[in-house]
Amino acid sequence: MLHNLLAKMDTLVGFEEASAHCDIPCKIYDPATAQIAALTVIRLVDLLEELKSAPADVNTMAKVSRLAKEKEAHGLIVKEEIRVIWGDYFKQPQIERFPQIHELTHNIMLAASKAKQEINRDDAVKLLELVNQFAEIFWETKGVSTFRAKCPYLPEEITVYPQLTPEA
Repeated sequence: MLHNLLAKMDTLVGFEEASAHCDIPCKIYDPATAQIAALTVIRLVDLLEELKSAPADVNTMAKVSRLAKEKEAHGLIVKEEIRVIWGDYFKQPQIERFPQIHELTHNIMLAASKAKQEINRDDAVKLLELVNQFAEIFWETKGVSTFRAKCPYLPEEITVYPQLTPEA
């Protein structure tokens, strides 16, 4: 009943639609999702490159379509995850310590757009490097050391990981 009433009010008033990460705030943030999405963009570019030598038939076109769609979706995940951490987690103390975070975030947005627009491995790798830089800053704001290592799955690119210590 209440839903119906609000729906009718919405048609008359036209409430502005709102959406959010969750805004509780949960204080649970981790750039790992953005890193995995950036790695996925690279992997999808690799798979698309492999199809260049495939026969130009309907099956190949369908594969290209699916891979390109997923590449775009993962580029968007990078943007969304970074935007949420930047907008919700980074506050004045972190910004004062890392004033470059605004420009870095903007560069990630641009790089993700470029990686979505084209099938270019260099662009996708640049996106991952920017997200890795963001991850290093993020973990440093929490006092957590990081290290770089090759991820244990394709595309086997260097990724930033937090140096977590076991509980005593």
